[in-house]
Parts: sequence; C-alpha cells; structure tokens
Amino acid sequence: MTDEFSAVGSQEINAIEELYTQYLEDPGSVDKSWQQFFAGFELARKNFPQKPTTKAQEGIDKEFSILNLIHGYRQRGHLFTKTNPVRTRRKYSPTLDIENFNLVKEDLEKTFQAGNEIDIGPAKLKDILSFLEETYCQSVGVEYVYMRKPEVVEWLKQKMEGARNSMDFTDENRKHIFYHLKLAVGFENFIHKKFVGQKRFSLEGAETLIPSLDAVIERGAELGIEEFVIGMAHRGRLNVLANILEKPYENIFKEFYGKEYEDGIELGDVKYHLGYENEVSTDSGSRVKLKLVPNPSHLEAVAPVVQGMVRSRINSIGNGGYKKVAPIVIHGDAAIATQGVVYEVTQMAQLGGYKTGGTIHLIINNQVGFTTNYLDARSSTYCTDVAKVTRSPVFHVNGDDVEALIYTVRLAMEFRQKFHNDVFIDILCYRKYGHNEGDEPRFTQPLLYKAIARHPNPRDIYSEKLAEMGIMAKEEAKSEILDFNKYMESKYKESEKIEKLKIREFLLKEYDKYKIPLKGDFNKSPETGVAKKELLAIAEKIVKVPDDKKFFSKVKRILSDRKMMIHDNRLDWAMAELLAYGTLVNEGHPVRVSGQDSERGTFAHRHASFVLEESDEKYFPLKNISENQASFHIYNSPLSEYGVLGFEYGYSLAQPEGLTIWEAQFGDFNNVAQVVIDQYISSAFEKWGLMNGLALFLPHGYEGQGPEHSSARIERFLTLAANKNMQVVVPSTPANMFHLLRRQVKWDIRLPLIVFTPKSLLRHPMVVSKIEELAAGSFKEVIDDPHAKPELVEKIVFTTGRLYYDLLKRKSAENAEHIALVRIEQFYPIPKGQINELVKKYHNASNYVWAQDEPENQGAWPFLNRKLTSFELKVVARPETASPAGGLMEKHNMRLNKILDAIFKNDKVLAS
Repeated sequence: MTDEFSAVGSQEINAIEELYTQYLEDPGSVDKSWQQFFAGFELARKNFPQKPTTKAQEGIDKEFSILNLIHGYRQRGHLFTKTNPVRTRRKYSPTLDIENFNLVKEDLEKTFQAGNEIDIGPAKLKDILSFLEETYCQSVGVEYVYMRKPEVVEWLKQKMEGARNSMDFTDENRKHIFYHLKLAVGFENFIHKKFVGQKRFSLEGAETLIPSLDAVIERGAELGIEEFVIGMAHRGRLNVLANILEKPYENIFKEFYGKEYEDGIELGDVKYHLGYENEVSTDSGSRVKLKLVPNPSHLEAVAPVVQGMVRSRINSIGNGGYKKVAPIVIHGDAAIATQGVVYEVTQMAQLGGYKTGGTIHLIINNQVGFTTNYLDARSSTYCTDVAKVTRSPVFHVNGDDVEALIYTVRLAMEFRQKFHNDVFIDILCYRKYGHNEGDEPRFTQPLLYKAIARHPNPRDIYSEKLAEMGIMAKEEAKSEILDFNKYMESKYKESEKIEKLKIREFLLKEYDKYKIPLKGDFNKSPETGVAKKELLAIAEKIVKVPDDKKFFSKVKRILSDRKMMIHDNRLDWAMAELLAYGTLVNEGHPVRVSGQDSERGTFAHRHASFVLEESDEKYFPLKNISENQASFHIYNSPLSEYGVLGFEYGYSLAQPEGLTIWEAQFGDFNNVAQVVIDQYISSAFEKWGLMNGLALFLPHGYEGQGPEHSSARIERFLTLAANKNMQVVVPSTPANMFHLLRRQVKWDIRLPLIVFTPKSLLRHPMVVSKIEELAAGSFKEVIDDPHAKPELVEKIVFTTGRLYYDLLKRKSAENAEHIALVRIEQFYPIPKGQINELVKKYHNASNYVWAQDEPENQGAWPFLNRKLTSFELKVVARPETASPAGGLMEKHNMRLNKILDAIFKNDKVLAS
C-alpha cells in the first residue's frame, strides 16, 4: 500500500529549503541545531568563494541529504514501526531507505556533521541511522511535526530523541510494572474461569492498559494533578474499576450473580456500565481523586460528559484549575475513527467555553470493531487521525511493550501539563475473544485469531523479560501469580456473604444535601420570590454599560427599551429571564448558559452580552451585579448538539449548586443529541442513581415556519417521563419563567428540567409581567383563568403555551364567559391534584377539552389522555400527521382557525 507521498523525499527536501530560507531572513527563528548546521554551511561557502570543487559540493549535498533523512524519520518514521503485536504492518512507500535520499551504502562509514542535528555530534551515517531507527521505528511511533508551534515540536523532539537517556527503569520500577500486570491478567483469568460464558468485555490482549493508567496517575500526581475524571466504554471497564479505582473485588463478583439491589435503585444497569469514584494513594504518598463516569453502550457518548465535568471542576477551583484536574478518555479504535461525537468534542477542545486543559486519550486498538476488520472500518491511515484537527501529537505504541507504553504515557502527562493540549496514545493490541465472551471471532477473523491463540499475554511476556534480566526468577513470578489467584478466591467467598447489590452513589459528597424526590415534593413549588428593592437594584445593573466604552447604536436602544419596561412595570420575557440569572448569582449560585447564538438569543431577545463597536471585546452586565457574586458564563457554542449537550450534562453533574442550561437554536434540534437525552437525562437516575439539575431550553411553537422549526417534540419527552425522573414544562408568562429558573436551584432536589420556550411570545404585547409577580410567589404548575366566573363556566379548555393567547383573544372577541381557559404549565410531574381542584371549582362545567397546536398524535395529548382519567377529556388538535407541521403559512393559519372554531363552536377533533 502507498501513502500520500508520491515524490521520493520531495517533502523533506522542500522542508529543508524552506527552513534555510527562513534562516537567511532571521537566524533566530529556527531552532539551535539548525542554526548550527546552517552556520557551518555558510562557513563552508565562505571557504569556497569561487565555485566549490565537485568533491566539496558533493559533501555539502550529502549533508543536506542526511538532514532530509533525519526529517524523514521524524515525519514518517511512524509508518515503519514495530508496533503491531499480532500482525505484519501494512507497507508504505517511499520507504526510509537511504537510496531514497540520494545516499549510498558507501556513505554508511563516512562521518557527517548532520549528526549534530540529533545531538550525537559528528557521526557516521550508520550510527545516525541506528539512532533514528531506535528512536522512531521500534515499539513507539510518533506523529508530531505537523504541529505549528516551534517550541512544542522542539520539546517533543527532545523527549523522543532523548528517550535513550530517560527510559531506563530500575529493578524496583520493573517489579512494580509486573505487579500491575499480575493484577490485570490475573483478574481476567479468574473471572473467565469462575463465570464461564458470562459477558464481561474483557481486557485480555490489552492488559498493559492497567500499568499505563497507573503511570498516568502517578506522573500526574507528581505534576500537581489532584483529580482525574475518566471516561471509557465497556471493554476492560471491570479491570479498571478493580485495579485502578480499587472497587472491591467481592462487589464486582457479586454483580455477576446477584439477584436484587438495595432500596433506592429500581432497575440498575449491567456491571460494565457502572461508574465509581474513590480517593487513592500514589506510590509517593499523594492522594488523588478518581472518578469513572457511568456510561451507556453507546460508544463515545461519555466523552463530552467527562469534558463537562472536568471544566466544571476547573471553574470551581479557579486559578490553576487546569493544572489540578485532568480528563482521561479511553476509546476503542473503531469508535474513535467513526463516531461523530468524537469530532464534535475534539473541535471543542480549544474553545474558550469548553476547553479543559488537554485530554489524555488512550485508544485500546484491538484492530477490529465487533466483527469488522480495521481495513473496512475507516478510510484514514490511523484510527487516531482526528487528532490532527487540533494538531495534537499521536503516539502509536506496541501494546506488548509495557515499558515503552509507560514511558509514553508519562511523557504524555508531562506534555499535557506543560502545553494544555490533547495528546493521543494509540495502544496497538488485540482482543483475545470475540466482541463478548460468548462470541466466536473465527467466523470473521480466522487468520487473526490463529495468531492470537498462539500469542502469550503481556504478563507472561514481561515475566520472561524480567527472568532474562535476572530481576525476577520464573519461580518467583509463578508464586506471585498463584498467590493472587488464591486472593481472588478468598474475595469470591466474601462476595457470597453480600445479600443485596449496592450501586455506590456517584459524586456522593456533592449531592449529600439533595434528596431523592418523593411524590409529595411536586404538590406545590417552593417560594422563589425576591424582594422588589433587590430586583430593581439588579435590573439597574442589567441595563447599564460602562460610560467609557463605545457600543453599537442599537445597543443603546435595547438598554433604553429595558429601562422603559422597568419604569412602566411591564417586564418582557428576556428581562424576567435575566433577572432570574442576576438574582441567582447575587445569592451565590453560579449560572452557565450554552448554546448556538445563546448570548444574543436565536430570536435576538436575550442580549446577555454587548460587543464594543470598534473591537471584539464584550461586556456582560450579569458579570457585574455585585462584588461577591457567583460566576455568570454564557457561551455561543459550536454548531453541535450531541457534543455540547453531553458537555453541559457533565458540567451540571459536577456543579449541583448552580444553574446550568443548554439551549437549542430551535427545539427540534434536540433530536441530534437524542443519545444524551435517552441514555443520561431521562434514565441516569434509574440506572446509576445519578441526580442532575441540567435545564434544556427548547424553542417550541407553531407559527407557520415549516416542519423543522415548529415542534420541539413534547411527545418524546413525555414518553420518557416516569418515576419522577425529570420535569417537562411550558411556561407562558415571564414571571413563571423567572420562578421556574429559581426553583431549579432553590429546592432540595436535582432533576433535569425540560423547558419548551416560546418564540413569538418573546415580544408578544400580552406576554408581560409586573415586578410584583417576581417579588412574591412561586412557579405555577397550573394557571387558572383569572377572568372566569365559576358559576357561568360550562366548558373548561386546558391548553398551554402560545395557543393560549390565540384562545384568549378569541374568547375576548366573542365574550365567551361560558369558557374557562386553564393553562397547564407543567406536564410532568403532572399536577393532577391542582387540575382536579379546578375541575371541582368549575362545578357547572360538563365539557372538558384539551386544545393543542400540535397534531393529534403528537404534543401532550397522548400523555394527558393516559394520565387525566378522572374526567372525560376531549381533544382539539391538528389532524394526525407524520411530519410535525406544514410548510405553507396559509395552510397553517387555516388549521389554526379550525382549532379556534372547534373550541368555540363544536369541540370536534379536526380531521382535515
């Protein structure tokens, strides 16, 4: 197979020529080794003022050829490494043979100044070649010369080319490595024999992951890391739980045959999805917090969650946070190469609102995806080529060479701490069994699995090496292995004494003051009003910008309008929302909002930041509420839903005392992040006991804008709503939105909040609230008709959102006193008690209608039809359709008028 290089050595030659030109323009702009070489070259030219002799010219050309050769190894040596433990590597051309660099065998014994470039001084070509082969073409291959910062390239080059001097391990180091391999291999062997045929997604073939993770943690602690947040899929998870996070072996064994959970967890999850946290001691005596985030089977879904958690912890720590908390994400080769969320998260890595100071990416590259050969699984040369998006270094390491891997991960940790950039380590290994232990891999990979069947495990390979080095006798190694197996047996016997399984709560300390919600908690919302005096003071801050900064003229208009609404006591949606944020940060609760165009708002209503007229500088009024306020952050996110929503879920998870919001540009865009909604937001508590207070803002409303931007799919969220797992609300007044946002932080439970936010109502003249409505009261789950007279009401029309205002206008026009318009502001948990009380209040009513803008098979109707069974409820809606809405405004208005006519005339479900 050939790669992208078609001209022999052409890139290398061009690179040297460009570097020489750069040197002539500014000698200080190239690194010192090149300066020395080019200075020597210039000296040679001065010594030959006339045209140099053929022999002298040939010598200079040879020096350049060797510099090209050195550059070739740095740039392409990774293509010719010995990194695959069970397969022969693919062939690439042109090779690094000296003939491809205008060199010949006779040159091997000649001494060249180019040896200075690799810090070995003037050296024979054969010694230069030996050095380059040893550095770039053995168990470690590296891709780094494409990085743009010279100081970063130079640092990595020195680390790679100085590895001979720093890769030495002491006898004690090597015994420590063997200890971790003993744990990793012994654990897998034990459960394979004890639980025959059960799924565990073993690490076998990649057991060197365990000593390498240990090395990352040890080195990280030495460099100041106090906390690691780890994300990984199911492959090898049990081993990591047991041997890195120190989850008790007996608890893991019980999960193979346990029958029920302790109280509090209804459904739970399979053992290889569970999370865990612990504080462990390093060899140097440091204490390090480790958090392994729970994950679903959806590969890579956990990656953005990890990033969000880390960023949240960094923000909580403040200055220096990047050096104290680090993310580790463990990938599979097939997943990192093709799952789209990987690209989304990678693109977020250097963005101000989302960066986490660099991630250690470890890839368990077992060269197969379920049953798919790696050649059929990607078009790229490597599974890690996504790293080039952020110009991050990539190390490809033979998974059988545990010392090379440990050296590499320690280097990676140093790189992360120094440059705060991602780094990828591609561990070339294999999968001993099929996708799971009951799968037969030889159906699809017969040749590969013949090789794997004969291949010794990493522990035995390393024990053989230690025996040859005289560090550990074979008998000693066998004795340690046997002792560990006996220890495993004792832990299994302990597991038999455990009566019920316990899913250890994740983030126990962070959530110790929040309770599991009970049915009665939703009968009435807590008081969330704020004193009028305080509201006015905060409003004054919101409408003020510095006098010494120049803003776009329309900013003054926005601020003037807001001042006027305060004066007139007619607060619109944006003002109530901003006041909710302002009061929360003033009370010490951090607020973070993230989404596409969230600073301004999709519909230009929020304007939480103002850009100075003659620069990119921004002013955020909510960052300037008071001296001791909590943080306020609002970010325009990249054009991503899956990655960003996952990030904000993780952020909120790690910061329960704050308000974290993800806003969709349009509500229906949430379906691009459906994995996060299904696997985390709606079900994480039942599966893993995870609480989370994340709020989702999903603009929703039928306003003739077509099928894509009308519905945020209320019906889908209500289908997922069960066992008090989340809140689904449609507030219709600025005051209710204000109280809703404050309720999310002020009550003592943490549940995801799904808010179907308005569009046209943002500027609707009737959608205003008085400041007194914010100063007192609480969120209203149901809003009664303020004008209805109970003795006159014959029909109760329940509705929500924008449609209410159309119904109100029609009711006023027809003076329809026989109709009461009742808004259900919270669909879930459904406020049955309040609804039934209103039905009793309107005792003369015998006609009950649910009116909605959505088609009959969508919206809230299917849910309400199941839940409101104490009275006969009819529905008025658009006819059933597969698409949420039509594309023609005239058709939209016609169907809206039919809904209104049906309410005020005949109550029939629309059929056309």
